[in-house]
Amino acid sequence: MVQAQPKSERLPPAVELPPLVLHLRPAIEMTAEEFFEFCQLNRDVRVERTAEGDLIVMPPTFAKTGARNAEITAQLQLWTKRDRSGIAFDSSTGFTLPNGATRSPDAAWVKRTRLARLTPEQKEKFLPLCPDFVVELRSPSDPLKLVQSKMREYIANGARLGWLIDPLERRAYVYRRRRAVKRLDRPASLSAEPVLPGFVLDLSPIWEPNL
Repeated sequence: MVQAQPKSERLPPAVELPPLVLHLRPAIEMTAEEFFEFCQLNRDVRVERTAEGDLIVMPPTFAKTGARNAEITAQLQLWTKRDRSGIAFDSSTGFTLPNGATRSPDAAWVKRTRLARLTPEQKEKFLPLCPDFVVELRSPSDPLKLVQSKMREYIANGARLGWLIDPLERRAYVYRRRRAVKRLDRPASLSAEPVLPGFVLDLSPIWEPNL
């Protein structure tokens, strides 16, 4: 017979940790080059920087969030290889936006013609541009308003299309330039037309990861 574990020994339910925000200004003024060096010294840590200079340390995600993120990246990469007009990037890629923030979307895509304007040295660091297309996946630890703020920042800095995918509510938010945000409840898929012609993201494995 299997005995029940005493209440005092039961582990609390696992909860994803929220990002850690470090306020530097006005005590420390970190330049873009210093931030790059900081990230080089801490390669195992995913760090973003806001336009105000705050550092946001992202903790590792749990299994379901990781599986969902991998699925989004895989579908985008598969389309990118067929289309060949741009390059897809995963959640580890940093982009320095025109407003000075350095962000790492969960998935991103940039046209080859824009990348061709960058020097080899620039391509070895955080890309100094805002992606044409970005995806943010809300994890259980993310306040919705915080992720929505990031999406508005991408659009304000030049993104042509952005998706905020919220598995918690099974909703998707579509962001485009000079258009109102469109909320979709329980969509089966998302179309990236006309920015990424022919790319349709199947959301069924996002809503229900095969774990």
